[in-house]
Amino acid sequence: MNAPVFCEGIQHFGEKWLDFDTQAASPVIAAGQHGIADSSDSSAVYQTLLAADALRYLTLQVTGSKGSGHPGGYASSAEAHASLMMLGHTNIVTEVGHHAPGFYSSMFLDTSLEEMGIRTVADMMARFREKHGLLGHLSGAIPGLLAPAGPLGQGQHFAMAGALLHPGKLFPVTIGDGGMGEPYVLNSMMHFNTAYPEVTNFLPVLVWNGYSQEHHSMVSRMTNDEMVAYWKGHGFKNVVLVDAKEFDDTHQELPYVDSTQFSLGQRLAFTKAVLQGVDKASQSALNGTLTVFIIKQLKGAGVHTVGAKSHNLYPADTLDQPHIIAGLQRRALPPEAWQIVRDNLSRAGGGAAVKTVVTETELDIVAMPKLAMTEFKQGDKAVPATAMGALVAQMGKADPRYVVTNADGNEASAMKNINDALKVRHPTVDPLYNQEPNGQVYEPLNEDACAGLAAGLALFGSRSIWLSYESFAINGWPIIQTVTQAMAELRRKTPSIVCMFTAGALEQGRNGWTHQRPEIENFFAAMMRNGNVFPLFPCDANAMQVAYEYATDSVNKGMVIIASKSPLPVYMTLAESKQAMVNGAATIYESATGAGATVVFAVTGDMVLLPVFKAKDQLEAQGYRVRIVAAVNPRALYRPTDVAWDTVSQPDNGFMDDDHFNALFDGDALIAVSGGPSAPLEPVLLRTRAPKRDTFCWKRGETTASADEIMAFNGITAEAMTARVNALLK
Repeated sequence: MNAPVFCEGIQHFGEKWLDFDTQAASPVIAAGQHGIADSSDSSAVYQTLLAADALRYLTLQVTGSKGSGHPGGYASSAEAHASLMMLGHTNIVTEVGHHAPGFYSSMFLDTSLEEMGIRTVADMMARFREKHGLLGHLSGAIPGLLAPAGPLGQGQHFAMAGALLHPGKLFPVTIGDGGMGEPYVLNSMMHFNTAYPEVTNFLPVLVWNGYSQEHHSMVSRMTNDEMVAYWKGHGFKNVVLVDAKEFDDTHQELPYVDSTQFSLGQRLAFTKAVLQGVDKASQSALNGTLTVFIIKQLKGAGVHTVGAKSHNLYPADTLDQPHIIAGLQRRALPPEAWQIVRDNLSRAGGGAAVKTVVTETELDIVAMPKLAMTEFKQGDKAVPATAMGALVAQMGKADPRYVVTNADGNEASAMKNINDALKVRHPTVDPLYNQEPNGQVYEPLNEDACAGLAAGLALFGSRSIWLSYESFAINGWPIIQTVTQAMAELRRKTPSIVCMFTAGALEQGRNGWTHQRPEIENFFAAMMRNGNVFPLFPCDANAMQVAYEYATDSVNKGMVIIASKSPLPVYMTLAESKQAMVNGAATIYESATGAGATVVFAVTGDMVLLPVFKAKDQLEAQGYRVRIVAAVNPRALYRPTDVAWDTVSQPDNGFMDDDHFNALFDGDALIAVSGGPSAPLEPVLLRTRAPKRDTFCWKRGETTASADEIMAFNGITAEAMTARVNALLK
């Protein structure tokens, strides 16, 4: 037959395999079917192997077209990935960003990439690793793909979030044996299973190929029994392992073997074992048993080389090179096989993934409720964290899917009111600790598990919030960064990922420097320029409530609230806070009189305002006029050209214009003050016209008896500020 149109660009075609006309006379997934009916059927096995080789071929040719990309790791998973698709389980995620070419190949074969104009293999090669094309690592913006993957050790969070939101659907997640070395992969699944024992409809698929990126993997020396025990030790009741070595008829010496070197009969026997194993594991997971499927096969099986050397291509590894040509010729299929594979995979799961997977539609969630805020009186003291906790409780009562996560514990952060209302999810009922099996508060002592579940739920369309001590947020932040970047390019709306970090450095005096790590605020500040990341610094309990509502009612953004858990003065009304949150900043104090120079304090934070107001008193006594401006939403204080706002999904172009900015920050001297690092105040320092300026901010931690003492250790005192103003202006 002539090659189908979608095959345009394929450089090598092969001959029909033995028994092709019998076993591949027609697609085993008929039109209207969801998947193969019988995993032991010989035609189903045969056509699954065709699909696996088609995926390998495309993976190698596409990466070879750019002399760039990663074919080897995915190649060792091909039979497992093909089996999942042929069985109709197409809500597949991965923690291995290096498997991107294989996942893109699967989306090409099921026709999903036609949504972005990729209709032929030539199109796919042209768009691979190009701007507005197929990213080097997985992106959830690619039609049919559920989630991003770049940093290792994150994909399991997306699978668990999908399983929680969609009972009855299977969410497989492929995991590399190199990625298993990440500290939290199995740990996070164990925690999740403790809190949600009934949610087992996610299926880790371990790709155990013996190698990581540049050497043998750290689990390569394990025996099969040891690997099974390892997973069972993390709570998995059913471990289904298929080892290619058991089917080897070519006498390969290594413990990890390449099944593509077997005779066709043994290749089919291995594929049958994988297909049946995946089917068994899938049914087990869907029926209430925590299950893992493990495929053990040499890295690089079926591509240009094997082992760690197959991991990635270099500029010299192009399609005209003999070793790439040889690899493609070994996997080349006849045109008839390509059509069979296309027919099967475009029908699997009920149709192309772009039309059927759960992330291709917006999840139906309850409308944002009207939150009953408490109007704290100006001049009184209130605890910002507690004020927000009351709203979190309301949100959880209104939205049954809402999940609150906190590894450090809500009570320790002055948010016991959250636990009182929503309950800590734990199988042990204990009223003393607000524990109930169906609670909405997820509190494993693992920042990655907490951040991961919250981020996964938000990406998959449901509201959540991750709460943490600021000092330990760095342990969960990587997946938040991944998800905010993914949200920036989504083709649909999804609730923002909302975080609130408290117990900042100024509140951690006696705990010492291990608990005084506000430097992460510089990370948030750098991400403001990404376009959809908003660090929020409410100056009091009223602004805190407004910040929570502002963040929770937004979409496709990373919202990070930083506030204290101590009683602090109230400076703004709720109405003033709402206006300030939209504008970016507001004046919370201005001298009524004074004949001297004007000093402007631009401040991010709440507790750090205490020495600022003391400095105000000293300066006014010397005749200065003082204006104190709370920069509650510094992203809005940038110029539009400073931020990539117009490159992101659901863009926000709310930036303060020059007239309003100058009205706030014009003065003879501007003093930027932060209880953390200075980077969040960059937009103010970039735009201010004040001829004199300086910064007071965090330097390093120390064990101290009070917030005043730790601020003094860092030079953040009223006396230092007053002296600096005098040095600048006199």
